[in-house]
Amino acid sequence: MLEIFCITILVSGVSSLTDIVSSEPEKIASELRFTEGPVWHPKGYLIFSDIPADTIYKWTVDGDLSVFRSPSGNSNGLTFDNEGRLIACEHGNRRVSRTEADGTITTLADKYNGKRLNSPNDVIVKSDGSIYFTDPPYGIQPDQKELDFNGVYRISSDGELTLLLDDFDRPNGLVFSPDEKVLYIADTARKHVKAFDVKADGTLTNGRIFADLSSEKTHGPDGMKVDVDGNLYITSGVTWIFDSNGNHIGDIVTPEAPANCAFGGKDNKTLFITARTSVFKVQLDVAGIIPIGSKAKD
Repeated sequence: MLEIFCITILVSGVSSLTDIVSSEPEKIASELRFTEGPVWHPKGYLIFSDIPADTIYKWTVDGDLSVFRSPSGNSNGLTFDNEGRLIACEHGNRRVSRTEADGTITTLADKYNGKRLNSPNDVIVKSDGSIYFTDPPYGIQPDQKELDFNGVYRISSDGELTLLLDDFDRPNGLVFSPDEKVLYIADTARKHVKAFDVKADGTLTNGRIFADLSSEKTHGPDGMKVDVDGNLYITSGVTWIFDSNGNHIGDIVTPEAPANCAFGGKDNKTLFITARTSVFKVQLDVAGIIPIGSKAKD
């Protein structure tokens, strides 16, 4: 049975949240363990990770919930590349993987300079085919850590792994602006989101704090997504919404603290929110940016 919850709207300044959000959050899945990594599948359904359950689930628009893949390598962040292939951050296997058209799984990155990655967390794909991911140590024990930093990386379209940043405390969610000229990266421990200009070669410059979430008492920023107007949706205790200038528009409050979100559904105007043991959906009046591969139908 679906449950519907009221949202708390906190409006500050430039725009009203009611111009963006057109429904209250609705619970679409529950009794899970820790949900993460939602992404809209090219064939028109939602998939998401349940990290400790070592499972990727599939949710269809008729409300059916089923296992998409198990084991999943304790997957966290999920996305699709430009060919519609699933890209996954696997905590358990400490790697970024790609699922090929025939179902085989290819390791894209599991080591840097001969040392094992920590536990890849979140991942996005640029329109040129390059892959960006974060690598905090959330999925490992301290004595398993081989790298002395928590990095942000880029995998080029020809498979070359490059370390972009090594000065984050806990790099987490990341998302491009609609024109891909800016990359936003969450630092959970420092409770802020930084913005970087993206250079022609895919590297980053001009890092600056975009959003300060230090007022959040218990949660730092986690997963993030962006809509076609450039508004950022940042999960951190609630789902914060900021415009592209860093102005806080308002918050979507769900009964459980969110960990990530993704756009999908008809016209990409549904925001799906993974929140601890549940998943919610919220209808919007603005379309979100989805992975290019999610637009494929075959």
